[in-house]
Amino acid sequence: MNEKLRIAAFGFRTLPPSKGAAGADKFALELLPRLVKMGHSVVAYNRRYPDVFVDIKEYKGVIIKTFKTLKFKGYDTLLHSFKCTCDIIFNNTADIVHIQNGGNSIWALPLRVFGKKVFISQDGVDWKRDKWPWYGKFYLKFSAYLTSVLPNQVIFDNIFARKIFEDRFNKKFEFIPFGSEIENVSPNNAILDKYQLIPGDYYLFVGRFIPDKGLHYLLPAFNQSNSSRKLVLIGGSPNPSPYEQELIEMANNKVVFAGFVYGDDVIRLMQNAYCYIQPSDVEGLSPVILSIMGLNVPLIVSDIKENLYAVQDFAIKFNKGTINSLVEKINFVENNYPIVKALAFEAQKRALTNFNWEKVTEDHVKVFNGGKLTAVI
Repeated sequence: MNEKLRIAAFGFRTLPPSKGAAGADKFALELLPRLVKMGHSVVAYNRRYPDVFVDIKEYKGVIIKTFKTLKFKGYDTLLHSFKCTCDIIFNNTADIVHIQNGGNSIWALPLRVFGKKVFISQDGVDWKRDKWPWYGKFYLKFSAYLTSVLPNQVIFDNIFARKIFEDRFNKKFEFIPFGSEIENVSPNNAILDKYQLIPGDYYLFVGRFIPDKGLHYLLPAFNQSNSSRKLVLIGGSPNPSPYEQELIEMANNKVVFAGFVYGDDVIRLMQNAYCYIQPSDVEGLSPVILSIMGLNVPLIVSDIKENLYAVQDFAIKFNKGTINSLVEKINFVENNYPIVKALAFEAQKRALTNFNWEKVTEDHVKVFNGGKLTAVI
């Protein structure tokens, strides 16, 4: 277990996160530097889009290699992953390859042919996501089969998705959840002042503006609620999308579109939120939910099983896809804040006890070394 590993990682957008980032970027941000701290060497492969580029060669000990890619949804990942695969093989940058996103499973074949150990992190059942057209869903179903047979092991952060794969392909896979801890940040309200926000007086959502996330329920529900507070939406569409424009048209003057915010500023916005709302239709084990839990911030979540697994009884739940139900829960938070604050305190204890980034890192190293995990939280 003490042997120094040579690890390469791709499948996310950039380290550190930049415009268009999602859970995969957050995962890379937390896991890869911790692998370096444990004494392993890590090469991370960033994407360079025509309008997005993080110009660095190293981040917290992680070596950064950047390749250009296209801006077209789906094809950007395939092209970038092909370039990463070639670099790993021909420049021998690693012995172990950690790939995020089962849509990249096809690259496990050439990597294994050239003697690399390949591990794929799968966060959900991708073909169920509405953002993909029919041909995208067909490819993802095919990739799910490749995910089951090509890598050395598949690591799920979602026990429900793992069960679907295990039942479908009659194989056993590993489960490692995300962590919940967030580093302390220096006091600074500049980001709140920028959007004229009062600490503890706004609701918050962080994520991509895609149909899976349920923002088309959140905005009308918030408009119909009794709340006089603001709703702050952090993020946007990873690619130009009419969906984002539809959301803008739904919003009233209580809604703040803050765009993409990263680093310490997004933590400050989380810490100072009155309540966080996660209205997802489809989700893995959400790293944002775990972070919010760890920060002792009240939560409203849709009642999909992945969210319920994370929060258990320590958050307010509404019926997925039901605007009236979400209106009711927002009004409940407004009228019963001591109750939801007490739930948030219990949620924090669950998060910091069960979802720990140091253990997440140790478990990944164990799997990379061929070990087996047994515990399920």
